[in-house]
Amino acid sequence: MKNLISQLLADAVDRLKADGVLPTDIAPSIQVENARDKAHGDFASNLAMMLAKPAGMKPRDLAEKLITALPAHQAVASVNIAGPGFINFFQDAGWLASQLEAALADPQLNVRADVAAQRVVVDYSSPNLAKEMHVGHLRSTIIGDAVARVLEALGHTVIRQNHVGDWGTQFGMLLAYMEEHSVDAEAELGDLENFYRQAKKRFDESEDFANRARQRVVDLQAGEPSCLALWERFNSISLGHCQAVYDRLGVSLSPADVRGESAYNADLPGIVADLRSAGLLTESEGAQCVFLEQFKNAEGNPLPVIVQKAGGGYLYATTDLAAMRYRQAELQANRVLYFVDQRQALHFQQVFAVARKAGFVSADMQLEHMGFGTMNGADGKPFKTRDGGTVKLADLLDEAEQRALRLVEEKNPELPADELRSIGSAVGIGAVKYADLSKHRSSDYSFNFDLMLSFEGNTAPYMMYAYTRVASVFRKLERSMTQLDDLAPLALVEPAETELGAHLAQFNATLNYVAREGTPHVLCTYLYELAGRFSSFYEQCPILAADSEAQRDSRLRLAALTGRTLKQGLNLLGINTLERM
Repeated sequence: MKNLISQLLADAVDRLKADGVLPTDIAPSIQVENARDKAHGDFASNLAMMLAKPAGMKPRDLAEKLITALPAHQAVASVNIAGPGFINFFQDAGWLASQLEAALADPQLNVRADVAAQRVVVDYSSPNLAKEMHVGHLRSTIIGDAVARVLEALGHTVIRQNHVGDWGTQFGMLLAYMEEHSVDAEAELGDLENFYRQAKKRFDESEDFANRARQRVVDLQAGEPSCLALWERFNSISLGHCQAVYDRLGVSLSPADVRGESAYNADLPGIVADLRSAGLLTESEGAQCVFLEQFKNAEGNPLPVIVQKAGGGYLYATTDLAAMRYRQAELQANRVLYFVDQRQALHFQQVFAVARKAGFVSADMQLEHMGFGTMNGADGKPFKTRDGGTVKLADLLDEAEQRALRLVEEKNPELPADELRSIGSAVGIGAVKYADLSKHRSSDYSFNFDLMLSFEGNTAPYMMYAYTRVASVFRKLERSMTQLDDLAPLALVEPAETELGAHLAQFNATLNYVAREGTPHVLCTYLYELAGRFSSFYEQCPILAADSEAQRDSRLRLAALTGRTLKQGLNLLGINTLERM
């Protein structure tokens, strides 16, 4: 609706330009917001106040001319002026009801992209295969996954890319340790963290072992068969650990989405050669660097993008450039989203600029770093174990499920044990994910089990319970939320019905915003507000005890759309819903 009103106002501005009321060279950024006071309208714009000065008119006078120039549209019941010159719009209830009916008739709730469909690469999770996944991998994994799901729901072609760390000097150390101890991979690599610590301890204590480890790096890079076989064996088991976590989290990454650093190893000499051919390389202290004028240090000197070390080795920048060229040439992506810690912002700004200058990507290919903050403990510092170690992601999920199980056992002691475990798992995993996703990705946040497992406030348990309230209405009627053909049509009469309906109609616009900005917290806020509006509607507008059958049917349709929207919205966040809890 906001987009529609914005377009109507843009048409009115064009008409006033043609009539000489407004200067022809102005291009206003038209803002339409939800009206604060619903008595004055559903939506409001300050456009008249923005353009009053260039028009040489009082805001209210210009507002009157804008309203006169507005094209008629069935979605708008009336328009008025408030205060110093706000233009307020009342939405037509009949038109709104028709939009809600269209959403009810569509299995996907009439969700559509507001831009042309794109091929979008989503680069997320990207753990280091030398170790088990820890809490630091959570944000990239679940934020990236939620945005990928939303993009797909809108009709974009999404190509997931798990750019795992599966190459480099640390693998020489691990392979040397595997050889030295004739490691039985299945048994001894079950605890990757311990295996890594033992290999590192050996590396630090023995110069002979360290030399063998360094040689193993050379052998690996040269493709020596026995070394490659060990490396593949290690990676297979390590990726198995990752996939087990993805499956548990309900994340849509699969083994087919893995394209790690090693996949680009053969391309790296060509990247350096092409940068040299383009005249972009400068040698600095033996290293091959690209210097761009727009990136300077505090002293005003250009910052280097190092693509090859003095000893001949390559860096993350080189691999990222190779990945960008692959995603342009082979995947034919229109847009690439990188869900990586925001502390890497400068790195991505630099490699994006180098890729464009070198012609590795086209000018119109969108490269976007979707940075995120850290997950902290109660002390505001990065989340750690009691002894200061890194928290394994699997251990965090274990505790979340255990706490949630205790919670649901207290609330529903009569339920069978297997159902309690299923509910506890869904609530525990959902709580961890929602607590993260409901925060703006760019902000740091403090991890708190008590808050995230609360049934009050913007939490997963509250949202999951909101869905069960809707489901219980249909369970009493022994009816599905999708079996509505025999019901009378939807009609918005009471204020609580209209307010709920208006919010439901904003679902598509919300998803498009999330897809554009990469901000799942906006969807969380939308769903939380939807749950609140349904609660008000439920209290003020009896459904099963409605005054007439037609009124009951209309409210059932409104409740069904609410339930389906909550379910679809939570599923897009990667969170399962429950029929009861």
